Amino acid sequence: MRTALDTNILSLFWSGGPLADAIAARLSKVRAEGALVLSAPVFVELSAIPTGDPQRVQKLLREMTITVDFDLGEDVWQLAAASFAAYAIRRRSGGGQPKRLPADFVIASHALLQADRLMTRDATRYAVDFPNLRLI
Repeated sequence: MRTALDTNILSLFWSGGPLADAIAARLSKVRAEGALVLSAPVFVELSAIPTGDPQRVQKLLREMTITVDFDLGEDVWQLAAASFAAYAIRRRSGGGQPKRLPADFVIASHALLQADRLMTRDATRYAVDFPNLRLI
């Protein structure tokens, strides 16, 4: 079982928020089921948060045995583009959805095509655009 991680899962370890302990426990269970991975956009987002930088992110990933998929492949980019375009059309036509970033669509496309599921704190947002994606 290969689990992709969203940015909001790992950023909790630096924010010390109230959910950090619960997420750590859940992450341990997920890790016991298989590999942990994140897409390149998650690496970039983690590096840009106030408490992160590329070296600190790499250290955390090593300590937690999480790999980064830097080469996502054309299929991931094509799915992300098509999904983002569909979202943009719904939004322009009054779909009432919150504003999303293109990176969200790359993260979900990577999880759908190159992992078995996505662990995120934004499951409802991903479920709309990626109904076939298994979410934790």
